[in-house]
Amino acid sequence: MTSATTVKTEYEAIIGLETHCQLSTNTKIFSTSSTAFGGDPNTNIDPVCMGLPGVLPVLNQKVLEYAVKAGLALNCQIAKYSKFDRKQYFYPDLPKNYQISQYDLPIAEHGWLEIELVDADGNPVRKRIGITRLHMEEDAGKLVHAGSERLSGSSYSLVDYNRAGVPLVEIVSEPDLRSGQEAAAYAQELRRIVRYLGVSDGNMQEGSLRCDVNISIRPVGQKEFGTKVEIKNMNSFNAIQKAIEYEIERQIAATEAGDRIIQETRLWEEGSQRTISMRTKEGSSDYRYFPEPDLAPIEVSPAQLENWRSELPELPAQKRHRYESELGLSAYDTGVLTEDKPVANYFEAAIAAGASPKAAANWITQDIAAYLNKQKLTISEIGLTPQNLADVILRIEQGKISNAQAKQKLPDLLKGVSPEKAFAGQELISDPAILEPIVDEVIAANPKELEKYRNGNTNLKGFFVGQVLKKTEKRADPKLTNELVEKKLNS
Repeated sequence: MTSATTVKTEYEAIIGLETHCQLSTNTKIFSTSSTAFGGDPNTNIDPVCMGLPGVLPVLNQKVLEYAVKAGLALNCQIAKYSKFDRKQYFYPDLPKNYQISQYDLPIAEHGWLEIELVDADGNPVRKRIGITRLHMEEDAGKLVHAGSERLSGSSYSLVDYNRAGVPLVEIVSEPDLRSGQEAAAYAQELRRIVRYLGVSDGNMQEGSLRCDVNISIRPVGQKEFGTKVEIKNMNSFNAIQKAIEYEIERQIAATEAGDRIIQETRLWEEGSQRTISMRTKEGSSDYRYFPEPDLAPIEVSPAQLENWRSELPELPAQKRHRYESELGLSAYDTGVLTEDKPVANYFEAAIAAGASPKAAANWITQDIAAYLNKQKLTISEIGLTPQNLADVILRIEQGKISNAQAKQKLPDLLKGVSPEKAFAGQELISDPAILEPIVDEVIAANPKELEKYRNGNTNLKGFFVGQVLKKTEKRADPKLTNELVEKKLNS
């Protein structure tokens, strides 16, 4: 009698992200109040963002420009005709009891961005993630719960309307992501893009970039999607990845146990590293959308669209491709160099000043990066200019100084000391006529080591080289010193 073998079902995750990105305008989307972060509660407010009777919203032109540029950078189709809508819901942080957003005619649709992961061999693995839409909307205020992070368990709540009316774009991805790692890479690339454009600072700690994750599972090979669960307000890349990994396991375990996955909104609890239920999910009908009667439709002329397109910078993915194909850099190097626009600008300025790309990349991604991390500085705050870094690299390549000398003087260089001053009197001795007598003197002073070397202990060559470097205060050209020592020991 044979027993049937149980075949374990394999599942795959279907993941999409909804990302709210705060635009870096000085004033709010429909009024003149400041968008500055960190002010005293309820000081950056006005009749418009508070929804007082008789006031009318006026669209901030900069918001439209930034939204269109973000849409272009995400390879979206920009709508010739777009409009605003009212999204109804009732909550203490929403003073008007509706949010001005965009529903059926968003400013941008049908785009994509490229994520890049690095495999075990250091090779880039690229994948396009579709962008369903990008639309403009206003932010709500912020509730502060006393005695608890959430309403449940708090003794009372306070509301700060400073954030009400702050301009946002919401970027909705296609369900093309399949893992927490891919989702975190998508969010990181999105932040790079908006920072390169200068349309947002992407600061997740201040809420400038907030992600909601939509996730379901299905058996591998099944076409139909499973029941979608939303995880709200993820504010770090690490949280995005971990929440998704947890939720995949939770949904698989529930499915295997025969439990039904319900469509709901959940929250990520950082302390317990788990998701918890918040509420059942609303549908679009619950919001009772209708066209915003106080704002005219938006029409972007072809001339204005091309003008904004011409102002786009080279974006991170374009830089990565160029650094790999034209400069021969590794996927790791290109990833580090393009993470922040100021770092990429610094690198390119060093190249323009004559530094070899690989040498400049090594200094920036290793020694300089380590210093920045330790000192908690940005590359714009160090004293070593790109031109001076190129000077140091050229001195090494020309044999005037050694790599070791450069690393020894790096702390001074980073504080602004010029290469001329840092290496004054330190140039390498690369004249054989000067080095040969020093090598002879070192060998003559160490007869026992010489005998051991000639009896087969060839590792002692390093000892003699070290002695020559010591006598010359590390100014002896290392390559020439090695050649001369080997020649003399074997003569």
